[in-house]
Amino acid sequence: MLVALAANLVIAVAKAIGGLAAGSPALLSEAAHSVADSLNEVFLLAALRRSRRPADRRHPFGYGKERFFWSLLAAVGIFVMGGCFSFFQGFEALTSGAEEELGGYVAGLIVLGIALLAEGGSLLRALYQVRRQGGTGAGLRDPALRTVVAEDGTAVLGVTLAIAGMALHMVTGQVVWEASASLAIGALLVYVAFRLGREARDQLIGEAADPESSGRIRALLWAQPEIDSVEALFTMKTGLDTALVAARVDLVPGLDSERVEEVAVRIKRSIARTVPEADQIFLDVTDRPAREAAESPAATGERGGA
Repeated sequence: MLVALAANLVIAVAKAIGGLAAGSPALLSEAAHSVADSLNEVFLLAALRRSRRPADRRHPFGYGKERFFWSLLAAVGIFVMGGCFSFFQGFEALTSGAEEELGGYVAGLIVLGIALLAEGGSLLRALYQVRRQGGTGAGLRDPALRTVVAEDGTAVLGVTLAIAGMALHMVTGQVVWEASASLAIGALLVYVAFRLGREARDQLIGEAADPESSGRIRALLWAQPEIDSVEALFTMKTGLDTALVAARVDLVPGLDSERVEEVAVRIKRSIARTVPEADQIFLDVTDRPAREAAESPAATGERGGA
């Protein structure tokens, strides 16, 4: 990731110099895009470092959600620094009516061509990492890797749009092509920022574990001979590879307290083996007759009318 950060910074500087020299709105939009990507690389490095801290008294469930928080900041960075600036460049080019100097456009296109090769190589590396982690399903569970793939894919498409806009501007002499490319880049960045931000929000506010894991846990609970019914099952992701599991179950009648404790310990171990990400498991176990007696009107002090 440090290599990607250094590459993004070099590309951002080259695009900015080329954009200022040529007065190209599309190239300046891509410069802002690369600056946003560089800032996001810093956010992702912080996410990887801080999310690995062990649990402590203040954060008993660990710091796994740090990844989701920094991914949210990365999404905001893409929106503000990339999308909004690109929209500004596009609207300014459309409304200014000034004649564009095309003298520096050849150099600008060369810069974009080099950037396209660099961004394409980075995207291929990110996709290879996704494949190593189990494909698009399992590999993209990591918000940091998901953000990198989104950034690199957006960068390749953004550079392609900028090249097309600049080339059409040179051929036709109409700045509207380049302004349209800037607006398209802005729309693309806003869309990507919205998607990344929505996913990070869902995980920050307490997203449930995936349905497959929840289904395996529920099936395991129902398969236990000592369990009469599963009253409730709650799961929540606490990090990339960690989840909290809480279940309320009714046991069959006739189990003594020692047997109940043994059953609870065995069930927790079975859940941990079946779903490795379930690192925090809580069981509320009761036997049905005792629970019904506790909830009866006599036990709660209620009286029927005569």
